[in-house]
Amino acid sequence: MSWSGFKKSVSRSTTTLMQKTGQVERTIDREFADEEAKYREFEKEANQLQKDSKGFIDALRAMAAAQGRLADTIDIFYGSADRASDGAMAANAYKRSVDELEASVSSELEVPYRTTIQEPVGKMCAYFPIINETISKRNKKLLDYDAARSKLRKAVDKPGEDGIKLPKTQQEHDEAKDIFETMNQQIVGDLPQLLDLRIPYFDPSFEAMIRMQIKFAEEGYEKLGGVQRYFPDGVREDYAAGQLDAQVENALQEMKELSICGAT
Repeated sequence: MSWSGFKKSVSRSTTTLMQKTGQVERTIDREFADEEAKYREFEKEANQLQKDSKGFIDALRAMAAAQGRLADTIDIFYGSADRASDGAMAANAYKRSVDELEASVSSELEVPYRTTIQEPVGKMCAYFPIINETISKRNKKLLDYDAARSKLRKAVDKPGEDGIKLPKTQQEHDEAKDIFETMNQQIVGDLPQLLDLRIPYFDPSFEAMIRMQIKFAEEGYEKLGGVQRYFPDGVREDYAAGQLDAQVENALQEMKELSICGAT
């Protein structure tokens, strides 16, 4: 930081302290406060959207990977018992379908998802530090203006005998006021436009996300639906009638009766 920058920093810190003690009047800008509050809410929501969009694709990968490990285990269970059985063929078909789904996540979803969703959201969020820096500069210029206004009032109340102090203080006040008002007007005008653009900006990403989820669901239904042909003809009817639950309970009861499971 330069010496000039250091002096400005000290002066602004002093002004802030004097405002807290009531020695310097603080400018209250309701219009800016309202627009900043709306912007801060948008900033918070967009950053959360960026975090959640990453979490979504990570969860999709994790689900596909876990489903693949589950399919491997089921295939081993049935294959080690009787590879020619309907159950073994269904387990193997399930494993093939799950492997294809896992591959489709990497080959068909990840790149489009990153291009149409993660990157646009990331680009929007990348503007926030720039906007925040501009708001910070505006707030510093406001402190300069408040300090110059306080200084001018004191000069008006107690003008110097030489007549030089008051015109100089007036000039410093006018310059500080012009700089602040120019920057403030620009920000107050730009923030609503930014908020108005967020919907048309995110619309394509939202549509892309829905389409990709539909595609993934349809592929999953199609591939996993093909596994059903390996099931015995009456399985779906038994499931609808609640008979599969009874079969599971019977199998569990038979396990409980084994001595290795603690039966006496």
